[in-house]
Amino acid sequence: MSVNPTRAIARATLLEARRNRLTWLMLVLVLLGFVLTEFAAEVAITETVELQSALLGAMLRICAVVVTALFVVTSVVREFNDKTIEMLLSLPIPRASYYLGKLLGFAGLGAVIASGCGLVLLLYAPATQVALWSASLACELVLVSAISLLALFTFSQVTPALSAVLAFYALARSIAAFQLIAASPLLASRSFAQQAIGAMVDAIAVVLPDLDRFTASHWLVYHDGGLGDLALVLAQTAVYLLLVSAAAMFDLYRKNL
Repeated sequence: MSVNPTRAIARATLLEARRNRLTWLMLVLVLLGFVLTEFAAEVAITETVELQSALLGAMLRICAVVVTALFVVTSVVREFNDKTIEMLLSLPIPRASYYLGKLLGFAGLGAVIASGCGLVLLLYAPATQVALWSASLACELVLVSAISLLALFTFSQVTPALSAVLAFYALARSIAAFQLIAASPLLASRSFAQQAIGAMVDAIAVVLPDLDRFTASHWLVYHDGGLGDLALVLAQTAVYLLLVSAAAMFDLYRKNL
């Protein structure tokens, strides 16, 4: 019976995450966030539960993104350094199978991390809102994994690749705020330079995923998330995942390994 190379690579990626004790690291971060949240509740005057859910949700999201990006980059760099990728690609399998296998493995890892974060948040928010938040976080981690692979194929080193991923994530998360600042009516004048900066910010926003609408803390605080929000997250994830994957595979195919 023939073995599907994509599935085998995805399974190996998940096994590597378990052997590297990545789940234990995430568990430690979750427990740390829980302790800090409980401490914050002791000093809160009003809306204690709302404060706890917002603070813990934000902390878990950042930790999940950083841990996922770090694991993706270091895992693939190790394969480059150990010549494992050369051995795999010397077999009669297409490079697309390698990429899709790694992406599926990292996506599975992101789903596990998002589910673990959601379990903790059930202490402070309704199950429907936590499920929406967790699904959105899983989509966010899939995008981070794909962007990490693209950055690694481009830079081939841990530091520049990880820096590029975190910079991209921070910009995508804050681009809406930059647009509001650029279009603020409080500005004394609308000079040519200000208009040019505003146009540049709008152009950057077009090519970035609107991560400001992903994994929103107000879902946990005000319980106002719905299926429309999830549909928007899924649509953006599908579009940008296709674009980033196409760029990553183009970069992978042109490399001489």
